[in-house]
Amino acid sequence: MSNPLTPGSLTGKRVLVTGSSRGVGADTVSYFAEAGASVVINFRNKEARANKLAEKLRAEGATALTVGADLTDPASVARMFETVQEAFGGLDILVLNASGGMESGMAADYALTLNRDAQVDLLTSALPLLQPGSRVVFVTSHQAHFIRTTETMPEYEPVALSKRAGEDALRALVPRLDEAGITFVVVSGDMIEGTITATLLERANPGAISARKESAGRLYNVAEFAAEVAAAAVEPIPEKHTRYVGDVSGFAPEQTD
Repeated sequence: MSNPLTPGSLTGKRVLVTGSSRGVGADTVSYFAEAGASVVINFRNKEARANKLAEKLRAEGATALTVGADLTDPASVARMFETVQEAFGGLDILVLNASGGMESGMAADYALTLNRDAQVDLLTSALPLLQPGSRVVFVTSHQAHFIRTTETMPEYEPVALSKRAGEDALRALVPRLDEAGITFVVVSGDMIEGTITATLLERANPGAISARKESAGRLYNVAEFAAEVAAAAVEPIPEKHTRYVGDVSGFAPEQTD
């Protein structure tokens, strides 16, 4: 997959992608770095992977910083932004990519805590670092975005509901962002082949990915979807602040969506 961003187009820009030590986040932050941006690779417990990615990007001439943070811990998030402020002086692009809820051994309210409360707290905490002209991108799925009108797999429903709650809470902040000159866009994608979520869903519901692929015609892979996320950070804001990636014909939109 080729980088959707022009080489040098983000020189001087500062970017933070949450959950970027692997998967979609790692490919997204790599696209930004290759375009000249100084990047922050955020991780929760995959420090070795984050450091390996940072070393690779630095070897290619990029400026890359790794910062660990538990997004559900406000103190941890505060320390992350203190580190970013000291290193870069602020941010121009913030990608809210990290999510979860299907992990085993977590509290019953973990999905809502991470996918709604932590997203709002993180964006609110980031506002002092975001200047006019900055862009915030929230990454979600069709299964979450359309959950009010289209049922999803029972195994994914709690996550979908929490992700939609997070999207709604972030959209409620758009007037405040507008006043600060900060733009906001949601990137909603179909199931992505090769992601942790897809793997867990397939494990819980064998055949789920192949069934969705047959229904949709095709599914994006990690690199392809990451390219869409990266492009969403620089291209004009789409209608209703929503960029759809992949087939949506099987999802019933809300009347106000």
